[in-house]
Formats: sequence, structure tokens, C-alpha cells
Amino acid sequence: MKKYLETGKIVATYGLKGEVRVTPWCNDADFLCQFKEIYLDSNGYKKLKITAIRNKKNIVIIKFAEIKSIEQAEKLCGKILYIDRKDVNLEEGEYFIQDIIGMDVFDKNTEMHYGKVTDVYKTGANDVYEITSKDNKKYLIPVIDDVDIKIDIEKKLMKINPIRGIFEDEN
Repeated sequence: MKKYLETGKIVATYGLKGEVRVTPWCNDADFLCQFKEIYLDSNGYKKLKITAIRNKKNIVIIKFAEIKSIEQAEKLCGKILYIDRKDVNLEEGEYFIQDIIGMDVFDKNTEMHYGKVTDVYKTGANDVYEITSKDNKKYLIPVIDDVDIKIDIEKKLMKINPIRGIFEDEN
């Protein structure tokens, strides 16, 4: 599993004192606002200390200790920000999307291999996993109790009990 996880992208500067606007790639902007430090990938992960952070209409405004001017902030535009996995405590049943992508998906009962998770969609009501089979067919699996999804992060393995109609039914 990756130590550093993508969490957002710097999209613009904010003001004249070196703040930046970040589009969060995590659950929501408030999740990102809990961090005191964040990492920038520039030939190795460089730690940036956060001195101020706030959510402004689902865009995160961040002031880094190391960035003092708009000119310095402009150089960060387009850069991806990362968090260290060890800085996050997930609730039971919560996972990082980056850990879900690439998982092999099997039927709980028959052990039939459906394919790999190739995307995760956040729909509001529930997440939806996109499964791509070996013959490149795409299936959408809702993350709901009826599907009874079991995940093994270490083995990169997901077992599901698919509801009728998700995969071609023989009946």
C-alpha cells in the first residue's frame, strides 16, 4: 500500500500572501482541513507545514509556513498534494479509494472472478464500484448492504454477493 495518498490539487493562488486554493480529492473539504502538514511530490515527498486551513464552498484555502508570497504560491499551481497514510484513522468499513482501485473481485459463493475494480463513483447516496472484466466489460456494483461486500486490503481482494441483474443472469 502506498505511504502517501493523493488528496487534492492546487488550482490557484488566493490573495497576495501566499495562500493557495485546493480542490480536494478526499471525502470532503472538511476532511482535508484536519491536517497540520501535507506533502508535495517534487522528486521525493516534501513536507509542508500548514499554518492556516479552511473550507470555503468546498474549496480548501491553505497557507503554508514555507510559502510567503503570491509569486511562491504561483509556482505550486497544478501540483498534487498528498497525505501520509499514518496521519489518518479510518472508521471500520472505510477505505481509501486508492486501496480499492485494482482489487480483484470474486463471488462469495461460487468464487467466480468478475474482474478488477477500475473506478469508484461517489453518488451521494452510496458509493458505486466500477468492475472491469477480463474481456473489458464494465459493471457497476452499488456499495449497499444487499451486495454484502467484504474487503481484504492486504490481499487486494473483494468478495461480493451480487444482486440479481448486475451481471448477466443465465435465468
